This record gives sequence, C-alpha cells and structure tokens, in this order.
Amino acid sequence: MEASWLETRWARPLYLAFVFCLALGLLQAIKLYLRRQRLLRDLRLFPAPPTHWFYGHQKFLQEDKMEKLEETVEKYPCAFPCWVGPFQAFFFIYDPDYAKTFLSRTGKGLLNLEGPKWFQHRRLLTPGFHCDILKTHVDVMVHSVNTMLAKWEKICCTQDTVVDVFEHINLMALDIIMKCAFSQETNCQINGTLDPYVKATFEIGKIIFYRLYNFWYHHDIIFKFSPNGHRFQELSKVLHQHTGAAPSDSSRNDWGWGGDKEKRDQLSEMSYTTMCIMEMFRLIPPVPSISRELSKPLTFPDGRSLPAGMTVVLSIWGLHHNPAVWKSPKIFDPLRFTKENSDQRHPYAFLPFSSGPRNCIGQQFAMLELKVAIALILLRFKVTPDLTRPPAFSDHIILKPKHGIHLHLKKFPVC
Repeated sequence: MEASWLETRWARPLYLAFVFCLALGLLQAIKLYLRRQRLLRDLRLFPAPPTHWFYGHQKFLQEDKMEKLEETVEKYPCAFPCWVGPFQAFFFIYDPDYAKTFLSRTGKGLLNLEGPKWFQHRRLLTPGFHCDILKTHVDVMVHSVNTMLAKWEKICCTQDTVVDVFEHINLMALDIIMKCAFSQETNCQINGTLDPYVKATFEIGKIIFYRLYNFWYHHDIIFKFSPNGHRFQELSKVLHQHTGAAPSDSSRNDWGWGGDKEKRDQLSEMSYTTMCIMEMFRLIPPVPSISRELSKPLTFPDGRSLPAGMTVVLSIWGLHHNPAVWKSPKIFDPLRFTKENSDQRHPYAFLPFSSGPRNCIGQQFAMLELKVAIALILLRFKVTPDLTRPPAFSDHIILKPKHGIHLHLKKFPVC
C-alpha cells in the first residue's frame, strides 16, 4: 500500500530533524571528549588523588571534611587537580610561591566583577575604608557588641553556662556592617534569623557555593533558568533593597559616630591580642578559598604551566595548614606572629585577606571590629571552650561551623 500524501509530507522533515539532532549531539560529544583529553594533557604533570572517570572528585568535595583537604595537601606538594565531573577540573594550589605567581595575575572571577567595572567599584569603595574613617566607627561597634552581650547576660546570669555563640556573633557582625557601611538599622540581633535580610544572606551563600562546584551551573543560561537561579534573583532583590542606597555624610552622624579618642588609641596597643587574632585567621581563615579563571597561560616557579581558561583555586585553608610552610600547623601559637617570626616567613604564606590588587578591602575594618568585640567580651565574661564539642567547619564561600561554636560563659560580678 502506498503511503498517504500526509505521511510522505511529514516523514521527510521529521527524518531531517532527527538526523540534525543526532549530528548535533554527536558533535557535542566529540567536543566534550576533546575537552577532557585536553585537560588530561594539560594536567599530566600534576599528580592527583584517585578519581572516578565520571564523577571525578565529587565524593571528596561532598564529604566536606577539612581534614581530608589537609591530608591531600600533605600528600601532594604545591597543588593538585580536582575534577568536577568528567569534563571540568579545578586546579587547587596551596604553596606560597604558587600563590604569589597566581595573585600577581589578573583573571576572570567565577562569582565577582572583573575589568573596568570592578576597578570602578573598588575606587568608589576604597576611601570609606581608610584607617582614619574606620576609627570613627568604634562607637557603632561598641553599641552592637553590647547588644549581643546583653543577650548573653540574660542567658547566663552569674552561672557558668554553655552557649552556642555562632549565631549571636554572626548577627552582631551583620548588625555592624549594615550600620557602618549602609546606615541601615535592621534590628537583626533582636529579630534573629527571622529577619528577611539575614535569611537572604544565609540562603544566597548556599546557592553560590552549590553553583561553584556544579559543572552545569557554570553556564549562565542554565543557571538563570534553573530553580536555584530563580531563587538567586529573588534573594538578590531582598539584599539590594537594604544596600542599594549609599549613605550620605549626614546619615553617618545619626549613629553617633566619632567616639572617644581613651577607646580608639587603646585598640592599636593590643599587640598580643592582635597576634591571637592573626593566629586564629591562620587556623580558621574566614574565606577558605578564592578562585579565578586564567585569561593567559600561567607558569609557576618550578617550570610547570597551566593554559588559559583553567580555573585555579587558591586554597587558603590548605596554605595555612601546609606542614611544608608552617611548623605544627594544627597547634594554636600566637607567637608565630611576632615581628621577628613574621619577617622570616614567606610573604605569601599567610593570606587570610588574599593579596595583590584584589585583596579584601575590609581587612582593617575586620581587625578593628574583632579587637572591639574581644575587649568588651573579656571585660564582662570569663570565656572557656566546651571541650566536649570541638568545632568542625564546613567549606562554603564563607567558612561555617557545622555544629555551632560552643563556649562556657560566666559573667564577672559587678564591682
């Protein structure tokens, strides 16, 4: 029986569409295969932990144990490639010389601005973080820390009480930055995690981290139309509602900025406290890693090279726990940061705020905030760790404790 006119009419276009899709799929498969072969060739000089041909090092990444990273750092000197699926690899580095070479170069950040737009934003923000301006923030910091301490007093009274302080400190830090940088009163320390800005901040951080280690989400279009991409846009609107308007000089005075000069000058005299803070930053760097896509080939001091397009991850945690760089890296020893010891150390061995043109613009702000908080806490409370619940950390964009930070707090009696 002869085929009908309708069957003949539709069969050929469908056949051509099928062949076209098949050819397109085959072409994409060939491209992915060649991409994998190119990565294998480019990374052949760098040994790596055992990897699954399809999942790569996903198990290593998903275990989320900083101890596993430390073991890898000790076993593979300088660097190792980390496969995120079969067609994508990140190159982890944790050696001071490698870090110096990497940070001296520009490149495309996976999650941040680049080029002229980044330079424009940096230039606008830099004056606000000048040391003379920062000293005027002390009163705001004192007020926010005292708000937190008042909550602790209600919890503890005069009894020795174990408190998970992570959320308290997190909200206190958020309260300070919102007041100092944006002149915004969020009442986040009172509202807690129910505050919309706080909820948005926590959730958007999870989405960013998930995108970083998901190969498909590196494609902007795929991410944009994914459920996480839609949620990211919603959360961004919440954040921009709070931070969209830059504060004027007159609005700064609303918080009583200026402060007592017996307070500001004393902060610069806390030399041992400063060393303790630096050692804390070494052991627990707030940002455990930074990444960048190479715009040009990169050659390390030992002669090994990486091609353009490679994503390099500087593991600050790995660098700070590298036994080839730090003696007994797991021991807390503030004396590592005496002037004599610091002068003898590689300048790129300690990078809690990164280095080079993209270093953290708020590092002096963070140091000032920490000194104010530590001084006020120790004036009012005896603080000791809860040894039954040592902290364990989770590798996110910002390092987070998995089960909180538990401390024994006991209020000093009022004289």
